[in-house]
Amino acid sequence: MLSVAWHTLRARWAAFVGSFVALALGVALLTVMGQALAASLDAPVRAPERFAAAPVVVRGQDTLRVATPTGERTKELPRPRPVPAEAVAALRALGPVTEDRSFPVRTYGAPAAPDDLVGHPWSTARFAPYRLTAGRAPAATDEVVTSGDWATIGTRLRTADGPLRVVGTVETVRTISEPGPGPGLEHGPGSGPGFGPGFEHAVFYPDAQAARLAPESTQLVVEADAAAVRAAVTGEEGVRILTGDARRLADADPGRDAEALTALNALFGTAGGVTAFVSVFVVASTFAFAVDRRRREFGLLRTAGATPGQIRRTVLAEALLVGTLASATGCVLGTYGAPLLADLVVDGGLAPKWYAIGGTSAGVWPYPLAFWTGLLVALCGALAASWRAGRTAPAQALREASVDGRALTPGRRVCGTALLLAAVATLAYALVTDPGELLHRKSYISRPMLLITAVALLSPLTVRPLVPRLPGAVGLLARAGAVAAVRRTAAVAAPVLVTVALAGSLLGATATIGAARAAEVRQQTVADFVVTPQDGTTLRTGALEKLRQVPGTIVSASSPTAVFTLEDGVALVKSEARAADPALLDATVRLPVTAGRLGDLDDGSIVVTEEWARHRVGQRVRVWLGDGTPKTLRIAAVLSIGTGDNGAYVTPANAGGGGVDRVDVRVRAGADPTAVAARLRAVDGVRVVDKAQWVRAAQPQTNRTTRLGMLLVLGIALLYTGISLANTLAMAAAERRADLTALRLAGATSGQILRLAATEALTAVAVGALLGLIVTAVNLTGLSAALHLLSAPPTIALPWQALTWTTAACALLAVTTALASTTPALRRPRP
Repeated sequence: MLSVAWHTLRARWAAFVGSFVALALGVALLTVMGQALAASLDAPVRAPERFAAAPVVVRGQDTLRVATPTGERTKELPRPRPVPAEAVAALRALGPVTEDRSFPVRTYGAPAAPDDLVGHPWSTARFAPYRLTAGRAPAATDEVVTSGDWATIGTRLRTADGPLRVVGTVETVRTISEPGPGPGLEHGPGSGPGFGPGFEHAVFYPDAQAARLAPESTQLVVEADAAAVRAAVTGEEGVRILTGDARRLADADPGRDAEALTALNALFGTAGGVTAFVSVFVVASTFAFAVDRRRREFGLLRTAGATPGQIRRTVLAEALLVGTLASATGCVLGTYGAPLLADLVVDGGLAPKWYAIGGTSAGVWPYPLAFWTGLLVALCGALAASWRAGRTAPAQALREASVDGRALTPGRRVCGTALLLAAVATLAYALVTDPGELLHRKSYISRPMLLITAVALLSPLTVRPLVPRLPGAVGLLARAGAVAAVRRTAAVAAPVLVTVALAGSLLGATATIGAARAAEVRQQTVADFVVTPQDGTTLRTGALEKLRQVPGTIVSASSPTAVFTLEDGVALVKSEARAADPALLDATVRLPVTAGRLGDLDDGSIVVTEEWARHRVGQRVRVWLGDGTPKTLRIAAVLSIGTGDNGAYVTPANAGGGGVDRVDVRVRAGADPTAVAARLRAVDGVRVVDKAQWVRAAQPQTNRTTRLGMLLVLGIALLYTGISLANTLAMAAAERRADLTALRLAGATSGQILRLAATEALTAVAVGALLGLIVTAVNLTGLSAALHLLSAPPTIALPWQALTWTTAACALLAVTTALASTTPALRRPRP
């Protein structure tokens, strides 16, 4: 069988080019993703940055630990606690103690200033360590020292806390040395082997000024023996002693590398799943169409004595040879493509600077995994086609006319119907049991594939009803050809269906959820103005008092926080929450209350959503506040789940120390809104927007990782569509030479024949696009139903622009391939 298969491949190599390219690209991508996963597993541990030269760092409680019957459960606190005063006093007896503070700095009128400036006390600079490259240490309240080269001595900066003047610049030292005895830093050159690039854009203030701007300190440096420090804080709950490499946990966002790699793994995992799905689809479609076109050949083999098993083994042997060659080629392509992908994600800011793919540390396991996966995909794709080939009767193919008989085989009809019922049943089950699951990204990316496969299998049944009557002789012949060759039309329409359905379902899902969230914000916002801090953190106390003094207003300030609950006695669950005065909140926000009253909220109660395990008014729930304080609160009201942005509400007494980041302002009757807006904007350090602007800003924006993932998925689908179209139309054109000869004998010109080929291709693309639009509509209707069940504004947002461009790209690919494959047949002498 292998010998027959090899000679078949040599004679019909054009029929297998599409499968070979699709598999090779799929295996290449799988190889790249395997190497990417290996690189992330072997990621180096980030070294300490801000406290690389600090002896010991003491950090207040930043982790909630709850004992359960199945072990201890932990969650990171959104707001760490300060080190207890008693512990600080004991530590001062051991040696010098330096309190650390970090706060954002927003400048105005300084184009060269980075957007991520962060302020620190000057006394902490020596622990990085930083060295002065020019100027002196800050002394006055308006003096600062900056890192990097974006500012020079004498530069004037304007901030929400007043004007500043740069009196010195620093750079980090590459070679770590022991810290000096005092807060002054030794002068050094601005460049050389002892200096490296900064890891942050720091602004150093005098210690007293930094303490005024950031009164709370959650960590400090102790210049003493680590054992003595541990003994001094024994018994203090949650206090952590950081030494050695553990000092990196005191840096800002120490888990950012792990989060970035997790996002990358999700991105490549999604792309890999789509690649496997579309590759099996293309390979199965290619082999099925090739088997259908070769029915006369199989009939001759059956006449010559070949058994059905031999025919099936021949087709599988062809798939084995194609799969082996394509998988090997894909592994080679993946080796060269992996470093390029690593550079792309690093340059795009999706991965840390140190991230790299390849090398000896990655191991060899991605290669055999990708190779055998590709081979399995090839065999699975050819399995159904081989079964159909084995059922060819000895004289059946010789008796068949050129017109396709049955549009569907029994097996394809059964599989398509089963998948269609499964898609409908799983959607209905999700709507009944957990409609919120449909709003998750992994759901609306994977769920459409089941419906796409079902519609693609049943697509031959839809060709005759969907192909329209076209005007003119060319249109008449095009429709007749499309209806007569149902399998060919369906084979061209299927990849278009996949691409259009994926584009519509993925982009439409994000647009639908975004539109529902914007509608939620519009319904819930009653305030005339919303005030937020310009630096994106929390409002200063003085600014908040000035806002409350604006006449003719109702001012409701709220703080972000979190509450933790223990569900089923074993799962520690974090829920986002906001803290606000319930009387003022009720006047400025229209929350979706389904039970209870918002006005009943007090310091001993909480407002929860229907998503909570316990959500009946009057029930008591044990929670841990944002700073880890345990409390038992009564449920005062229950909110609908909505799109997932509705969280719990508590009073400021239960905020866990969180600062105000949003102020809703409602203009009282008789007051002038224009005057109120002017008074609000006169407060330093705030950003004021009206209701319409707030609703527009609330429209969810797709982050770079998600956007890149969507583009990668759609790019893969479009690439495979091009491969499948080119392969199918090329095979069809090779077998239509007799038809073209008959048309030439009937007097058709070369231009008319080319127009006929283009019209047939566009007709098939139109069928695929229409089926893809139907699949998109069904998927988005299910999503809209889920939003309705969650008490969110139901809506359907079809991405018409993306659907138009995707269909246009498929049409261009189909027409180009059809003309390119038909033109050589016209170069022969006119018969």
